[in-house]
Amino acid sequence: MIRAQGLKKWFGAVRAVDGIDLKVEPGRIYALLGPNAAGKTTAIKLCVGLLRPDAGRLEIAGVDMARDPLAAKRALAYVPDVPFLYDKLTPKEFFRFLVELYELDRTEAAVDEALWGPLFGLEPYMNVLMENLSHGTRQRVVVVGALLHRPLAWILDEPMVGLDPHYAKVLKDTMRKVAGAGTAILLSTHQLAVAEEVADRVGILHRGKLIAELSPREIPAVAGLGGALEDVFLRMTEEGPSERGLVE
Repeated sequence: MIRAQGLKKWFGAVRAVDGIDLKVEPGRIYALLGPNAAGKTTAIKLCVGLLRPDAGRLEIAGVDMARDPLAAKRALAYVPDVPFLYDKLTPKEFFRFLVELYELDRTEAAVDEALWGPLFGLEPYMNVLMENLSHGTRQRVVVVGALLHRPLAWILDEPMVGLDPHYAKVLKDTMRKVAGAGTAILLSTHQLAVAEEVADRVGILHRGKLIAELSPREIPAVAGLGGALEDVFLRMTEEGPSERGLVE
């Protein structure tokens, strides 16, 4: 489970995240939608422990991030919007590094690598230095690396950036499969179609506030606006975080 309660983060006078409450149950996929500068990446960085909140509480798989950050981080996997990797390692060496870092069973990790690596088209690149890989290939390396320790929580920030349509579909299918095995998944995206396809629940973030939290099918009816999710999203973010009573 991923649970955030009253998360706040300020940068000077700017309230980047302003009192977010959300919960992602095991086996569920939660998509955090928002326009540029809505606070999505800041919220994700708070949820993975890269930023410390100015207020609020975060739990990963029942572990309080502030009280035991190492245990909380061991339970989660993170796919950032930019794939930060060690340029002088190959994907194979990087995966071996993760096996040692997480003290994984080598046999199980090898099985997972053999499952996810070919699925994401990494076989031709396993012995190529990261610095020589394209952005999309590096992104796929990060995704596979995130899955090796079988996380209880998987958090992704704009994960489709850099992926071609084929591997974007592979990633969406993978998220469904991993969620089906009991992992709680939180992803940020500005692509409404992605949220509609994979999410069980959607949160709309605007100016640091969570202004709506509903299933994709519920949003038009509950908002009383009709039309597609895209129409509702644009209307709500243009109006700003009004007191619409949409956050449950």
